[in-house]
Amino acid sequence: MDIDFCALPSPCYVVDERLLIKNLEILQSVRERTGCKILLAQKAFSMFSVYPLIAKYLNGVASSSLFEARLGFEEMGKEVHAYAPAYNDREFDELIGYCDHIVFNSFSQWQKYKSKVQNCGKPMECGIRINPEYSEIETDLYNPCFPNSRFGVTLSHFEPEQLDGISGLHFHTMCEQNSDTLERTLNVVDEKFGQYLNKMKWVNFGGGHHITRPDYDIETLVHCIRFMQEKYGVQVYLEPGEAVALNTGYLVSTVLDVIDNGMQIAVLDTSAACHMPDVLEMPYRPNIIGAGQPEEFAYSYRLGGPTCLAGDVIGDYSFAQPLKAGDKVVFCDMAHYTMVKNNTFNGVNLPGIALYNEADGLRMVKQFCYGDFKTRLS
Repeated sequence: MDIDFCALPSPCYVVDERLLIKNLEILQSVRERTGCKILLAQKAFSMFSVYPLIAKYLNGVASSSLFEARLGFEEMGKEVHAYAPAYNDREFDELIGYCDHIVFNSFSQWQKYKSKVQNCGKPMECGIRINPEYSEIETDLYNPCFPNSRFGVTLSHFEPEQLDGISGLHFHTMCEQNSDTLERTLNVVDEKFGQYLNKMKWVNFGGGHHITRPDYDIETLVHCIRFMQEKYGVQVYLEPGEAVALNTGYLVSTVLDVIDNGMQIAVLDTSAACHMPDVLEMPYRPNIIGAGQPEEFAYSYRLGGPTCLAGDVIGDYSFAQPLKAGDKVVFCDMAHYTMVKNNTFNGVNLPGIALYNEADGLRMVKQFCYGDFKTRLS
């Protein structure tokens, strides 16, 4: 670690391109071994200043909205895939101008937009999202296949007579999971929808594959991809988001004050609610460089943000030295699902965005100001 975090404004996200390349090389190796195509799921990571780098390793982007599709089209310039639970009439014509693959959530959506797609004046691959009604995700907030989910067509509602013009099937059932989960999922997909996969050109395994995690079983992933390719003669797509940016970024913050209310509490200039909302939504406890569990080191603190939300609490940590105003606190794994989900609740400014590589050192990519807050509101 040779990033000088003290040289950055606070708060600030910083992405280490060396770590990003390490992840991209793993993903590229899967592509090369199997012939699959891998897309960046922009819902997890949309830092387009690194899209030219990502484009050297991946096949394009997966988009969930008009703006994501446009961003991928303009900044990556490779394949652009789109999926949404339902498309907006006002946006659809512009959307298909950016896309070469579009996935529909229902046969009614396919019928509604079929003529527009077929008359758009360019080649367009269309797919249907299926719901195999199988998932191993325990938290419903992140489970696309929980009962009464709005995502995808279940087998009982599948309409094979409407497949004319459909060249692919898409499913997404995973979240931060290993390839053994994918293998079990594929068994269900194969059993339920295999008769329709025989008619398809491609199949998209969706996201949630933690491919770049140290304990991830890549050999099982390779087996899964080859199984579908060999059995059905389809092109396999994966669309990881988190796996692209996993463990590549940090959030640098500063202690503003330390108070005592039954325990030591450090108030930071960064907010769980504003700058890392998944800490509250998942919930989870991010790692901090040089810190441990409460009581692990000599000085324990509860870390909280500067907003008026009572629950704006990041978690309890211990440090080898006492914290004081002005000290830097650096959170790990803050590239994915942070910048894309942050907000200006309470008028709290957004963190800056920086990049680090060995050739250029630290480089500020973006800093925010009052105007960014004000122009969102009226």
